[in-house]
Order: sequence, then structure tokens, then C-alpha cells
Amino acid sequence: GRIARSRPHELSGGLRQRAALALALCGDPGLLVADEPTTALDALVQAEVLDLLAALRAEQGLALLLVTHDLAVARRVGGTVAVMRAGRIVETGPAGQVLARPAHPFTAALVAAQPGAGR
Repeated sequence: GRIARSRPHELSGGLRQRAALALALCGDPGLLVADEPTTALDALVQAEVLDLLAALRAEQGLALLLVTHDLAVARRVGGTVAVMRAGRIVETGPAGQVLARPAHPFTAALVAAQPGAGR
């Protein structure tokens, strides 16, 4: 319909992300690499995109490699997290554990720099 005939600039950020996901999934991949899929989306649309990714993982057994600078997104998606600094992995482990009790100073600094970290 109308959305399929639309140009990218005519769609909202959330619709553009959903369209990009649909295109990426057309070939039935076993792995989806999502590079900052929620950047510049409002909180509601961000949650919808993350819920869609979670559903795809659960329903289709899709492996997800999520690249993000947003630790709240990493925490919400869960799974294993790898923290990188200068192109090298400095810490890995379950997302909840790494983000709650960082073992590497760089990870600790990232966690401390998040809004509301001092509460």
C-alpha cells in the first residue's frame, strides 16, 4: 500500500526501522546484525523495535548481534554483552552482571556516565 510506495523521508523513524528490518529478514538469515537500531527514536518506538527484535529471536531462533552505545538498550536486550574500547573487547559476560558489577575500569566508567547513574 501507501507505505510500500513511500520514500524514506516520508516515513517516521520507527517505520523506517521496521522497513529496514523487513528487508534484512527477507532472505531468512540466521544472524541479524543491528547497528544502533534504536538511535534517534523516541522511547515508545524504541521499546516497540526492541520488542520486535526480541520476538524475532524467540519465534524464529534468530541470532542477534546488536551494536549500541546505549547501555539501557544493552541491558534490556540482555544476553551476552561485549564492551569494546579502541576496537578491542575489554569485558564480556551476561548483560545484567556486566552492567551491574563491571569488572573493567572502562566498563565501570561507561556505567557511571549513564544518566541517573549517581542515584
